[in-house]
Amino acid sequence: MKTAASDRPDLGSIQRLLNQREAQGFSPYATLSAAALRRLEEKRLDAGYRQSFSVDVDRILHSLAYVRYVDKTQVFYLVENDHITHRVLHVQLVSKIARTIGRFLGLNEDLIEAIALGHDIGHAPFGHDGERFLSRLCRQSGIGYFHHNLQSVEFLERVEKKGRGLNLCLQTLDGIMCHDGEVHDRRLTPESGKTFAQLDREFGAKKTHKTLDLPPMSMEGCVMRMADTISYIGRDLEDAIRLGLVRRSELPAECVHTLGRTNGTIVYNLVTDVIRNSYDRPYVSFSQPVSQALKTLKQFNYERIYLSPVIKRHTATIGRLFEMLFERYMRDLETGDVRSPVFTRFLENMSPSYINGRQPAEIVRDFIAGMTDRYFLRQCGAEAAGLLNNG
Repeated sequence: MKTAASDRPDLGSIQRLLNQREAQGFSPYATLSAAALRRLEEKRLDAGYRQSFSVDVDRILHSLAYVRYVDKTQVFYLVENDHITHRVLHVQLVSKIARTIGRFLGLNEDLIEAIALGHDIGHAPFGHDGERFLSRLCRQSGIGYFHHNLQSVEFLERVEKKGRGLNLCLQTLDGIMCHDGEVHDRRLTPESGKTFAQLDREFGAKKTHKTLDLPPMSMEGCVMRMADTISYIGRDLEDAIRLGLVRRSELPAECVHTLGRTNGTIVYNLVTDVIRNSYDRPYVSFSQPVSQALKTLKQFNYERIYLSPVIKRHTATIGRLFEMLFERYMRDLETGDVRSPVFTRFLENMSPSYINGRQPAEIVRDFIAGMTDRYFLRQCGAEAAGLLNNG
């Protein structure tokens, strides 16, 4: 028997039901989908039945920048090992860990997922080394520091869709901008009530400071920021052990006692501790002993992994290649060389608002930051041929 069209549920009523469930079932500290704010009003093609943060997740997943995660360095670059973590896996792990914590705390998992999937989209080629090189070049060009979290907002708001942007929600953009897995936080309390005007002010302030800690506006943003650290701390250790940089027996005894000696155990203990110390509270927190053990493990990773001369052997060469490409594209823009990749592979069909609203150095920054590792090396040509073959 066929169902009459009049008997089918109104799609808008489905969203209202989902919003009602959130209001009744979420923690009082959660961000409701009904509170989502966009910079521009829009008429949706789905009759409005999808909730706003879920829409943000889909927009990020289908963005060109998200596709490029697949060949972006996490920590180790130019290494011949298919089991070493790349940026795309890191982002997926962050999303899973953050959503697990959010579920037990009664938070909005759609918002958590949107922040997690978009948080590293602005990373330059070759991870934090590339970020450092590009930041130096940006400062020399007078456009401020390069921060990958700010660049993530740049891509999502002003570069995607040929310069029109994705019109994501304020809460999503804020969580992306305010994530910082490098900062050690025992406790994070959200700074609620932000507006797009405040987002823009904080964005501008961060560009002028090498270090400026910005608290997220939502509990979901705080959870994602904690999950970023949880996801990489043990995973980087496993990668380093696999590459022979570290032996498991060398891990600090106090860290092993509190957190464990494998990634799975470390993640479990950190997630469990966050849930126990944050449940039904207006903040996200580790306990003091776990926070101290995590801080010690971070320091161990810095000294034995991130600063290891073994993984830095190509760093000076990569730095010179960044300088070469930046100078080349700046020159191509100044001379109007329309055969240059900065025109044919980036600026072609870009919206006038993007082209007219950008200084040449900002265009070059956006183009280089969006490159995958291999595309970057291909653009460098013969100067990088040996590195490309080695990778």
